[in-house]
Amino acid sequence: MFPELNNLMNVSPEKPEQGTFTLLCDAKTDGSFLVHHFLSFYLKANCKVCFVALLQSFSHYNIVGQKLGVNLITARDRGQLVFLEGLKSTVEVLFGSEEQPDTLKFIRESGSDLKSLYELVQKALTPSGDGDAASWKFPVLLVDDLSVLLSVGVQAVAILDFIQSCRVTVCCQLKGNVVALVHDSDKTEDEENVVLMKALGHQSSLILRAEGLVTGFCKDVHGQLKILWRGLQWPKVEQTRSLLYQYKIQDKSVTFFAKGLSPAVL
Repeated sequence: MFPELNNLMNVSPEKPEQGTFTLLCDAKTDGSFLVHHFLSFYLKANCKVCFVALLQSFSHYNIVGQKLGVNLITARDRGQLVFLEGLKSTVEVLFGSEEQPDTLKFIRESGSDLKSLYELVQKALTPSGDGDAASWKFPVLLVDDLSVLLSVGVQAVAILDFIQSCRVTVCCQLKGNVVALVHDSDKTEDEENVVLMKALGHQSSLILRAEGLVTGFCKDVHGQLKILWRGLQWPKVEQTRSLLYQYKIQDKSVTFFAKGLSPAVL
């Protein structure tokens, strides 16, 4: 995890918030560093994590995780991490492997819903009753990323139904958290993506939006991050508040600084 990002959000692995839906967005840049941050953050916080990884392989996340101080193989073997390797499973579904995963059967069934995917999440995060609940602080669902579902033909309304069901189960019933990444294509003609982005934005209590620089590539500033808190959790304060920082991604960390105050330009 990135301690500087925790400080910006005013959160701690020792006392992480519960019952929240955090939306991660990226536009004209790669926001995967946010996914790696939350994955390592919740594993270090001793939470039970169900990771629906639709974009990269398990080995990729494990390599990055080790740089951030967590071992995904160890977490998986001890039951803390339930990992759905969607990239590998998708190939098996599309090319007719003998052992096709039922969880991703919606890829071959036009107009199908995501009920099977929700059932996997529900089974993975619901305590089994043999002391599983006492082992972990609370359950967390992490999805990387929802835009992949749009690209394989799943309708936005089906994705929203899936997230809503997960929020009810994970956030409300199990008092856990949901974190999901979605790519903002910034194309108004992509109606499904626009619907998905707007609807998820209204449902979330925290939005982290990574954006590329308007001026283009810069070796010392890789992008800017907007952190938006919505008034779902703080009814006695203003409905929304936001912060804007620029950042530079390094091998094992991310440096954040106020806009225009990069050490390279001072």
